[in-house]
Amino acid sequence: MFKAPYHLAQPNARTTSVIFASPHSGRDYPQAFLDAARLDAAEIRSSEDAFVDLLYGEAPEFGAPLLTANAPRAYLDLNRGSDEFDAALISGVRRVSHNPRVASGLGVIPRVVANGRSIYDGKLSLEEAHFRIANYWRPYHDALQTLIDENHRTFGRAILIDCHSMPHEALDNIATGGSPRPDVVLGDRFGASASTAIVEQIEAAFASRGLEVARNMPFAGAYIAQHYGRPSRRQHAVQIEIDRALYMDEVTLKPRADFDEFRTALTDVIAEIAEIGRDTQAALAAE
Repeated sequence: MFKAPYHLAQPNARTTSVIFASPHSGRDYPQAFLDAARLDAAEIRSSEDAFVDLLYGEAPEFGAPLLTANAPRAYLDLNRGSDEFDAALISGVRRVSHNPRVASGLGVIPRVVANGRSIYDGKLSLEEAHFRIANYWRPYHDALQTLIDENHRTFGRAILIDCHSMPHEALDNIATGGSPRPDVVLGDRFGASASTAIVEQIEAAFASRGLEVARNMPFAGAYIAQHYGRPSRRQHAVQIEIDRALYMDEVTLKPRADFDEFRTALTDVIAEIAEIGRDTQAALAAE
């Protein structure tokens, strides 16, 4: 049993409309779950956004809340809709429509981890799936919606930074034609989940630290960006993917020797992003 579905670090005073949230960095793996899996402990962590919660840990120092999941992604994917059940994994579920993510085993209850490796030998009960949704998916999203609503009341808008990391190999086919390999990919669903001005400011914050930034390829944003990104309602969501090779060893799943140095650089980026949410009057005039 997990101790809690999420951790919420609040600033002493909320001074920005920005919210940072990390849905995939949870690493509270109960032994019963590991015993039921066909993968070893290292393999089952391969889809985890390891240490992302630590990378963004200073966000409250800049007046922004930081919401982090405790439940691991292999157990429950918070970046999927609560109804994205995989009929190949969950008993009693009918295939009602073609969803590429679910079909590939990456529904709200994942069937596979990275590189398509199966987590379980058999199926899960529908009761178990509903238990995970009720006890982990819904509390996280309820907390996130509450933060967004609070920022709307206080600042007139909300900016959600959806914090992720990506495998280094995911970018192997991106840097072509002499273009630099991106270190960071910003996903705004091709302009549908956030205003261009906000995305440009976020990109500039990363670029000023010498990081190469791409947009929407290969990650444009999934359920969270789609669901919460409503620019016409002054509600913006930007997914940030950081190359894991910049701060960790993907084989040993341990931080690199220069992890603290990278975290310090990212903290400067966090400070700049938080600043975007302070210039409320200018932002409202531009929206």
